[in-house]
Amino acid sequence: MTLRKGETFKLWRCFIIKQELPINRQIKAKEVQLIGADGDKKGVLPFEKAMELAEEQNLDLVLVAPNTQPPVCKIMNYGKYKFEQAKKEKEARKNQKAVELKEIRVSTNIGDHDFEFKSKNARKFLESGNKVKFSLRFKGREMNNMKIGENVLNKFVEDLSDIATMEKKPLLEGKTMFVILTKNK
Repeated sequence: MTLRKGETFKLWRCFIIKQELPINRQIKAKEVQLIGADGDKKGVLPFEKAMELAEEQNLDLVLVAPNTQPPVCKIMNYGKYKFEQAKKEKEARKNQKAVELKEIRVSTNIGDHDFEFKSKNARKFLESGNKVKFSLRFKGREMNNMKIGENVLNKFVEDLSDIATMEKKPLLEGKTMFVILTKNK
């Protein structure tokens, strides 16, 4: 589609309605237990009678409980119902926050200032709801003195013990030792 000078093109945002529940003539039961549009129970009726009641009100007959005997159907505006469901799902996704794992790398011979700086950053991450992973990579002969690395990681754990707990104890994988901290509840 090409636009000439002065023409505008509008896109409309819409919700795609996925049909999950059988409606109207898709229902294959001979008898159904019917619930009216206002929520009152109409009792067990033949399918055709229930369909007529729904058509009189210009609404849909929706199968809400297919596994009961007889199946339960409800008279409702299915398009409006699905739109409200989509809005609720969108709102739930908007309010959801994923927990991230922030990694802080340290060395065995970390200075006091570096320790305080990295500890302060870890505190910020924990307060914002993230997990923190302290990783320490051993180089060369440092592999002989792993206790020093473990002491450094334990020092971070002690420093942050007022707001965090250790999820995993210091663990060695290859040449890297790490510890994971999570915020206290």
